[in-house]
Amino acid sequence: MRLPLILAVLSLSAPTALANVPCGGSFSGFVDGLKKEAIAKGHKKSTVNTFFANVRQDPKTLKADRSQGVFQMPFFDFSQRLISQNRINVGKSKAKTYKSTFDRIERDYGVSRGVLLAFWAFETDYGAFQGDFNTLNSLVTLSHDCRRPELFRPQVFAALELYERGDFSPTKTTGAWAGEIGMVQMLPEDIIENGVDGDGDGKVRLKTSPQDALMSGGKMLSHLGWRKGQPWLQEVTVPKNLDWSKSGLDHSMKASEWAKLGVKPRQGNLANLDASLLLPQGRNGPAFLAYPNYRVYFEWNKSFVYVTTAAYFATRLEGAKPYNAGKPDQGLSGSQMKQLQKKLKARGHDVGKVDGILGAKTRAAVQKEQKRLGLPADAWPTPALLTKL
Repeated sequence: MRLPLILAVLSLSAPTALANVPCGGSFSGFVDGLKKEAIAKGHKKSTVNTFFANVRQDPKTLKADRSQGVFQMPFFDFSQRLISQNRINVGKSKAKTYKSTFDRIERDYGVSRGVLLAFWAFETDYGAFQGDFNTLNSLVTLSHDCRRPELFRPQVFAALELYERGDFSPTKTTGAWAGEIGMVQMLPEDIIENGVDGDGDGKVRLKTSPQDALMSGGKMLSHLGWRKGQPWLQEVTVPKNLDWSKSGLDHSMKASEWAKLGVKPRQGNLANLDASLLLPQGRNGPAFLAYPNYRVYFEWNKSFVYVTTAAYFATRLEGAKPYNAGKPDQGLSGSQMKQLQKKLKARGHDVGKVDGILGAKTRAAVQKEQKRLGLPADAWPTPALLTKL
C-alpha cells in the first residue's frame, strides 16, 4: 500500500531527463527515449536493449493509480478495516520468530519492532500478498503517464542498475502497481540505497527473506530521519475545554505543555519531546500525541489516514490498548467532501486536488474556517460546517 507520492531524495538530473524525453506521446517512442538516455548514462547498449525488450504499457497500473478511494475512509473505518485480532496475533508471533533480527534493527537503526511489523502487515500481510504487477511495466507506464513522471523515471534507471547486478528481472520481477518490491514494499532506488543482507547469504532478497526485508526497511526509516529509540504516537485523553485550534500537525509544543493544558496519556508517561495533538475524527473521537518520528511516516506514505493507522497499529503490537473511539460528530461523504474542498478553494485555501480525501491541506483549511466561523476548530469537517460555508 505504500504510495510513492514523494520520494526521500529526487534525482538531481530528473528535470534535465524530463526535458530530453518528455512524458506522453507514443509509448514505443517514449521507450526509445529511455533507451537513449540509459546509454547516455553509461549503460551498455546490449544490456539496455535486453532490459527494455519486452516492456509493455500496463492499463491495469493506470487504473490502480486512479482508484485510491480507500483513503477517503475516516480513521475509524480505515483502522477497523486494516487491524484485526488475527493480524495482531500473527504480528506478535513474527516478533518472536524474528526476535534476533528485530534486536539488530533496534540496535543498529533505533527503529522499534512494532513499527516494522505494522508496515509488514499492511503492505503485504506479512509477505503473503506482494503484488503481481510486472514491476518494469508499471514503472515505465507511470513514467510515460504525465501525472507524476518525475517520481517514477528515476526508478526505471534504478531498476536497470539492479538488473545489471543480477537482482532484477525485466520479465519476472513483480510487486505492487507503483513499482514497489518485496515484503515491506520498497522502490528500486530504496533498495539500492538501503538494501541490507539480513540473513547473511550474500544477496538482498526482499521478496523471500524476512530478515533482508525487515533490516532494509529499518535502514530506510533511519535514512528518512527516524530518531533512534524515540516514540512516534501515544493515545491521550483531552479536556472538553481545550483550545482546539492548537490541535493538528501545524501546531506543536512540548508534551509537558500539553500536560499543563490537561492532556493525559492513557498508558505510560508522556515523552519529553515536542508533540502535536492529533484528532483524526475531531474533538469527540480518538486523540493522540504525535512525536517527531510520526512525521517520518509521511516519507513512506502521504495519506494521513494510512500513516495514523500504521503508527497506531505499531503501538498496539507493542502492548497499547485499543483506542477509545468516543462519539465523533458525523463526518462527510465522499461527494460532500468534494463539495467542501471546492468551497474552501473558492475562499482561497490550498487544498490540493479536489479528490474527496481529508488530507493535511484540507484539514488545515477546515480548521481555519472553523475558527473564523466560531466553531470548535478541531479540523474535522461536518455537515454543519459545509452548510455554513
